[in-house]
Amino acid sequence: MKLEKYIRDIKDFPKPGIVFKDITPLLASAEAMQETTRQLLKTIPRNIDKVVGIEARGFFFGTLLAEHLNAGFVPIRKPGKLPYQTYDETYALEYGTDTLTMHIDAIQKDERVLIHDDVLATGGTAQAVAKLVEKAGGNVVMFSFLIELEFLNGKDKLKGYPISSLIKY
Repeated sequence: MKLEKYIRDIKDFPKPGIVFKDITPLLASAEAMQETTRQLLKTIPRNIDKVVGIEARGFFFGTLLAEHLNAGFVPIRKPGKLPYQTYDETYALEYGTDTLTMHIDAIQKDERVLIHDDVLATGGTAQAVAKLVEKAGGNVVMFSFLIELEFLNGKDKLKGYPISSLIKY
């Protein structure tokens, strides 16, 4: 199955000059979702304790991967969205900064962690999540992405970590 046919380009979203990769057509197809899950699982080691999903599109397949891997799921959220004590990580954006949070008890020392998101773009968000996992004492085993925008060189910020991407643009 060619998963690319389920990815829709939205020009000038969220701002002019950006071509957004919309995965909602893929999510609308049960067959495409099942095939995506199968393909993602082929690239992931089985000895994972926790799957970390990055808000919000990383939750879709992150929870499915966690179920198939018999692992727990940890949501990474924007500030103010998690009800318990959190670790926070602030990182640079093109213009300004952003912050991500994770519950302080979500990952235990030495747990093996898979980080999943829908898209690897510049790598800043993924790098910040790795710092959160490591702050909690977890070990990042690998990064898993549905899509990688290779021209943005996001892998450069994730050197030293194994990375898997199903679709590359």
